[in-house]
Amino acid sequence: MGATGNAPRAHGILGTSRPCPREGMPLSPPRRYLTIASPASAEIEVKRSRFVCDVSPASSEEEARAFVEQVRAGSRDARHHCTAFVLGVDGATRRSNDDGEPSGTAGAPMLEVLAGHGLTEVVAVVTRWFGGTLLGTGGLIRAYGDAVSQAIDAATLLTCELRQGLVVTVGSADAPRVENALRAHRGCTVTSAAWSAAGIVLELAVEPDEDEPVRGLVASLTSGAGSVALGAPTWVQRTG
Repeated sequence: MGATGNAPRAHGILGTSRPCPREGMPLSPPRRYLTIASPASAEIEVKRSRFVCDVSPASSEEEARAFVEQVRAGSRDARHHCTAFVLGVDGATRRSNDDGEPSGTAGAPMLEVLAGHGLTEVVAVVTRWFGGTLLGTGGLIRAYGDAVSQAIDAATLLTCELRQGLVVTVGSADAPRVENALRAHRGCTVTSAAWSAAGIVLELAVEPDEDEPVRGLVASLTSGAGSVALGAPTWVQRTG
């Protein structure tokens, strides 16, 4: 598979609303990550203390902190707004904050749950309204972790994959047959189709081992008349 200096683009599959936002990524590991498609929330109650967890996709620390402030602004009466986020395709950026809870009883278990689900590009905020009964170290760790787990269960998971881009150009006589074949081809996603009187230009996102098979398919269907050129690496996404 050839290399390219073009920055990757994002392309959604199955109607998902969350873009995979990584720009400038090389076609080298990691080329896949798991995040959530859109914000979600869950609430639990432990000994009359309410724990509401809000989770959201985030592609930068600024975006994560803005979400934290948004949640905080909507619940000023709460005693704690504990936070955790994981960022980067490789999940290398990890931050947590106990916001006044005993050290290690809130942010750390929240972060552990996010990492345990294999998630990145995600932020979690657990808002606590104190119910009058102290929960102790173990109780707090369980409560904050459980709140995040339930919010993740309520979210739609999104897998983002970086694939090689290809640009296929074929004449009008071959265009319908080629387009149908490529749309049905395993490991190949048609991200754009531009028709003209001369034919069609198809932009594809293909898995690494499908580059040569796609080229062979186009050559076979067009008796060698179709052209296939390298395009920009492209993020594709699927839910579930």
